[in-house]
Amino acid sequence: MLTNGRRDLTDIGTYRTHEDPMQVVSGRLDRPTVHFEAPPSHDMHKEMEQFILWFNTLSSKKENNVLPIAKAGITHLYFVCIHPFEDGNGRIGRALTEKCVAQSVGQPTLISLSKTIETNKKAYYSALENNNKDLDITDWLLYFGQTILDAQEDTLKLIDFLIEKAKFFDRFNTEMNERQLKVVTRIFNAGHQGFDGGLSANNYSKIAKTSASTATRDLKSMVDKKMFIKTGELKSTRYWLNLKN
Repeated sequence: MLTNGRRDLTDIGTYRTHEDPMQVVSGRLDRPTVHFEAPPSHDMHKEMEQFILWFNTLSSKKENNVLPIAKAGITHLYFVCIHPFEDGNGRIGRALTEKCVAQSVGQPTLISLSKTIETNKKAYYSALENNNKDLDITDWLLYFGQTILDAQEDTLKLIDFLIEKAKFFDRFNTEMNERQLKVVTRIFNAGHQGFDGGLSANNYSKIAKTSASTATRDLKSMVDKKMFIKTGELKSTRYWLNLKN
């Protein structure tokens, strides 16, 4: 499902079979730097049988000394080091991580793991590279454990944000003109992180496609009605959604 329709892949929906090494490389074509080389394709069935046995054995134990967050980190690293598919290994690895977390709490979990990793992908690849050369993966577990906690925190913020968004529109939907509604919708679409540095009058004019004078009147009205909170003065003036009214 992840790679269906791709014409650049030999194997879709099955373990890779190509004879070329599965490598992560960078640099010049004539002098590449190999960051990682996965086990050869002919070992995929054996490697994955061992991985699945390990995963299920650890999952079935009622008592074990592996913390859930550690198991999640080991699972992700173990799987991506095998790299059983031509593509989609990272996404499947993250799905397995979320499965580990869900098993530990006994119910499905909502964590924005992919989003959190994407926010700082360089750190993710650096952690992978630094911890695939020997059996000491302490640094990886510290990195990945913190990433899971950050993902959970981001999800909680998103849930709070969506609740406040619903409340905001319940309060102000009928009080906004078409321009104001367009700008507010654009701000909400930016997510709980909001606009970097806040909304300026110039931003308002561009989004609403209106004049500076109309933007000023609209913004003043929104501040007066407590839709927006105003900070700064003159060119440093910025506007923020009032979500705690």
